[in-house]
Amino acid sequence: MSAAELVAVLSLLAGCGFYFAGTVGLLRFPDTFSRLHALTKADNLGLLLVCVALALHAASLRVAFLLTVVWLLAQLAATVSAHLIARRAEHDLEKDG
Repeated sequence: MSAAELVAVLSLLAGCGFYFAGTVGLLRFPDTFSRLHALTKADNLGLLLVCVALALHAASLRVAFLLTVVWLLAQLAATVSAHLIARRAEHDLEKDG
């Protein structure tokens, strides 16, 4: 096993670990804001690590570039969706109390 393959495997395992941690945070935290914080941070880092692992395994600059684009688009989508969910949760809190 080469060094690149070892880094790819470790990166993939770490990425899966961050996804698992984000899921646990989603299920265990009490309110919407805590859940969003745990989920977005863990999933963004998890996706980055998975993309790094895939780019190292593919060993192609084109694939690495496309994975970078995928990661950036996912970052944008996660930011916008988390903002909209938090804004709605804040609106509901103001309306109720």
